[in-house]
Amino acid sequence: MARVCEICGKGPVFGHNVSHANNKTNRRWNPNLQRVRAIIDGAPRRIRVCTRCIRSGKVVKASRGLAPTAQSG
Repeated sequence: MARVCEICGKGPVFGHNVSHANNKTNRRWNPNLQRVRAIIDGAPRRIRVCTRCIRSGKVVKASRGLAPTAQSG
């Protein structure tokens, strides 16, 4: 499974570790992805989203309880 946010498409970024002796070895920075139950097309679904999308409100979280029903009265 790819380490990519399903909302914004943010993925890993590549670069180098640089030692004190200026040796360069490859490394990668992964996005901070979380598995979230979100409302997608009106139904709850588990998706992997970055914390920036969760914090900015681009993800509508699904509640764990039953769907609210109309109250008669």
